Amino acid sequence: MFKNIRFKRISIKKSSLKSFGFFLLFSSLIWFFVQISKEYTQVIDIPVSYENVPLDKTISKERPENLQLRIQDKGFAIWYYQIFKPEVKLDLGKALEEEDELVYNFEANREVLEEQVNINFEKARFIQESLSVEFQPKKNKWVQVTPRINLGYAVGYSAQKAVSLQPDSVQVSGPENIIDTLQNLNTVYLKINDINANVSGRVKIDTTNLGMLSFYSTEVTYSQEVEKFTEGSVKVPVEILNKPEDTNISIFPKEVLVYFQVNLKQYEMVKSENFRVVCDFNDIDDADDFIIARIAEAPLFVRNLRLNDRRIQFVIKR
Repeated sequence: MFKNIRFKRISIKKSSLKSFGFFLLFSSLIWFFVQISKEYTQVIDIPVSYENVPLDKTISKERPENLQLRIQDKGFAIWYYQIFKPEVKLDLGKALEEEDELVYNFEANREVLEEQVNINFEKARFIQESLSVEFQPKKNKWVQVTPRINLGYAVGYSAQKAVSLQPDSVQVSGPENIIDTLQNLNTVYLKINDINANVSGRVKIDTTNLGMLSFYSTEVTYSQEVEKFTEGSVKVPVEILNKPEDTNISIFPKEVLVYFQVNLKQYEMVKSENFRVVCDFNDIDDADDFIIARIAEAPLFVRNLRLNDRRIQFVIKR
């Protein structure tokens, strides 16, 4: 009987403890919600990152990483911002340059900042009016761009002019010791086959291993006029250069065919008198009975020149 009574007392104490704990927790929650519904003034730190750094400047590594914001708001809002800190991105392209510093004014960029942190600035203020970031100037230079573009033409098509780039040079900025040694830039490699019409497009500049430099433009436009070409030939007499006055020389053949490619529109402009084929008497070897002919003159608008016969037989009469 005594044991039963003792057991009953213990059971009553556990029940009371649970009830007490429940009411304590409930009252604590009520207290918590009451407290966070009140208005407070609190200073919070907001992380900062930077974007649109002017290409002709390098900002110091020792730059502010946080901004302090004084908020007067409900406790819940302050608690939220302390846990889920919004990040502010400062556009240094909108900063003012003062001596060796970029100065970003908060009031001048208030609307942008309000959108980022989603805070009513009627109840919040940045403790600082502006933020200053030290910078070091970079050296600027215009650098020539060379195309690495391999164009393969369809049969009967070609181009008279090389691939052109627009612009043909780009502005680059960076450390002086690197900029001074940079003489040329290439485009990335591009290959196009079976071309039968004018070509154009955009191609990137190859910036491999140039991460320490800033490029004002990383792309250029390439273009080339492609035209229909045809092949033709003209018969041209062979001339002997440097022949001694007291020497007679007979050659065979006296004329050779010069084959060429030309734009179809300019085909009628090609005349045999526009070409010269020569042999040099000084090149004669006593052991040979022939001399090598070469094309000495030709119109600038023809291409892929070749002779039907380069070996010219000769007989010297003294």
